[in-house]
Amino acid sequence: MEALAVRLSHLDAEAEGAIRVVMFYDTLMRRRVDLPALARASAGLAECVVGIRLHGTGRTVRASPDGREMSAPSSPASSSVPITLDDEEIGTVWLERPGPPGPLDEAVLDRLAIAAAAVAERYGPARTTMADPALVELVISSGSDEAARARALRLLGFGLDLPVRVVAVRSRLPLDRIGALLCPARPVKAAPLRDVGVVLATTVDTDRLPPEVRAGIGAAESPDRSWQQARTALRFTAPGRPVVRYDALGALALLAEIPRDAVRDNADIAAVGCVAGNAEDLATLEAYCATGSRRRAADLLHLHHSSVARRLEQIGKTLGFDLTESAGLVRATLALTAWRMLDG
Repeated sequence: MEALAVRLSHLDAEAEGAIRVVMFYDTLMRRRVDLPALARASAGLAECVVGIRLHGTGRTVRASPDGREMSAPSSPASSSVPITLDDEEIGTVWLERPGPPGPLDEAVLDRLAIAAAAVAERYGPARTTMADPALVELVISSGSDEAARARALRLLGFGLDLPVRVVAVRSRLPLDRIGALLCPARPVKAAPLRDVGVVLATTVDTDRLPPEVRAGIGAAESPDRSWQQARTALRFTAPGRPVVRYDALGALALLAEIPRDAVRDNADIAAVGCVAGNAEDLATLEAYCATGSRRRAADLLHLHHSSVARRLEQIGKTLGFDLTESAGLVRATLALTAWRMLDG
């Protein structure tokens, strides 16, 4: 230590201070402090209010320089740094300094973020979005008893007083990114399960999802039933409808109960498969079924309504019925929906 003190004496004040900050946090980590203790110690070092927030649990810890934990609404952060674990942002640390930034604020925040990530990993479940697939499957399996399901939820970081929504996902994007977009500030876990990604979340915000993500959202409060509903809703997704909520399907959900062989052998659905061989015809049929109007379909496709009318006439010949009649529109919509489900 004497040799270290001699070396420090030859450094400028800022460099010496930065090294002392590093040593300060190394000592805290050796003592295996928890988040409140980490916040209190950091506030004393920084001589201002310090805050720590973990996205996965929504937990926020704030402490004042005199060592008190603070529960009042926080003041605007004077500076902040994200907490990262396994290359994923899991939270934020910040300082609430009323005056100009201190010379060591950057060093304090950097080391505080590293320490907070270590504490989050050490105590309780991992705060990253990606979870053990075996635990996730235990939560959504219909064969799990309630005690096992509750224990799995606790291990994943979900409180028993919070509702858990289940989302079935297909996308080339990483599941952790999708989970963070769906539920940015509350508990969320994700895992691949066979051919589908599973996201467990306390809230679901689909407005943040990129258009290439297909997602089905369950409605039931029970995770196992919600999973079945999410899988069903996922089957109803399409290029123009990438996100489907099960409770918005209504009677259409009954189509999922029809055996695949019966769907495959239906003449209308087979005819839609023929139409699908031409991308322009398929887009026209989808637009017309979605809008129920030739003019609105034309607006959607950026075509003249007469061009859409000619396409619909040709598509009607392939399907074997008149699309412009109300009964024909219903048949085409059901056949297209069932074909999409079969194709998916």
